[in-house]
Amino acid sequence: MKKMPKLITVVASVTLLLGACGTSSATVKKDEGSKSSSNGEPVVKVVAGAEMQDGEYTLKEKDFDDHGWKASMGIVVKDGKISESSYNYEDEKGNLKSEDEGYQKSMSEKTGVGPKEFIPQLNDALVKSQDAQKVDVVTGATHSSETFLNYAQQLIQAAQIGDTATIEIDTKASLKDGEYSLAEKNIGSTGWKTFINMTVKDGKIIESDYNYLNKDGELKTNDEGYQEKMTEKSGTGPQDYIPALNNALVEKQNPAEVDVVTGATHSSHTFKLYAAQLINAAQKGDTSKIEIDNYVYSE
Repeated sequence: MKKMPKLITVVASVTLLLGACGTSSATVKKDEGSKSSSNGEPVVKVVAGAEMQDGEYTLKEKDFDDHGWKASMGIVVKDGKISESSYNYEDEKGNLKSEDEGYQKSMSEKTGVGPKEFIPQLNDALVKSQDAQKVDVVTGATHSSETFLNYAQQLIQAAQIGDTATIEIDTKASLKDGEYSLAEKNIGSTGWKTFINMTVKDGKIIESDYNYLNKDGELKTNDEGYQEKMTEKSGTGPQDYIPALNNALVEKQNPAEVDVVTGATHSSHTFKLYAAQLINAAQKGDTSKIEIDNYVYSE
C-alpha cells in the first residue's frame, strides 16, 4: 500500500495532541514554532499510514437504542481524501435527529448543545482533519462524539483497504467469549505505538491489557524516565493512568463510562476509541486481530 505523500493542513492543536501523553524518556517536547501555511496554520506531512482508496464507505447500527434512535455514517473518499462525512441518527420513521426540533430544544436546554450543532460540527471536523483521532469531542455531546470517533475510525480503516461493504454494528448484542486484540502498525512521532488486548469470559470483560510499545518492543509502563518526566509535567504517568484505564474498563464494561484520566487526556481518548472498536468486535464474536494503519505526521 502506498504511503500518503500529501500535505494536510490541520488545526494548531495537532502539535499539542502529538505531544500529549507521548513524550520520550529523554525529553519533554514543546511547540518550537512550526512552519505555517499561508493562512497561519501548521503544515503537517503524513509520513506513515496507508492512503484511503476512493469510494463510498458506510456503517450502520442494527438496532434502535432505548431512546428510539440508531446511528449511521458514511464517508466519501475522492483523490485519497475524505470529501464528505454524513453521520446522523434516525428514528423508526426515518426522521433525522438533526432535524428534530423537540430533541434540539430539550438537549440544548440540558447540555448547551443539540444535534443541529454537534452533528455538522463533527462531520465538518472529520473532513477538515482527515483523521478520526484529530477530531475533538464536542462539549455537551460527549457520548455522541465518542460514537462518531469510533465509527469514523472504522470507516477510515475500511477506506485504507478499499473495502466498501457496509459495516454493521450490533449495539445490543452480548459480548461473545474470546480474546480480542487491536494494535497500531506504525510507531508514532513520539516513539510509541498503541495496543490493547481484551478477554471476554461468560459475556463479561475480565481483562484489559492496554499499553504502548517503542521500536525496541519495550512497554511504556516500564520506562522510568518517561514516568518521571510525564508526572512532573502533567501530574500522572503511564504507570498510573494505564492501569487505571484498564481497571476502569473491566469495572464499567463500557468504554463510554470510563472517565478520562486528568493529565492523560489524549491517551484516555485513544483508549476509549480502541476499546469501543474491540467491544464491537466482541459483539460479533470476531477474534481477528485488528491492525490500525495509523497516520503519523511530521512537520
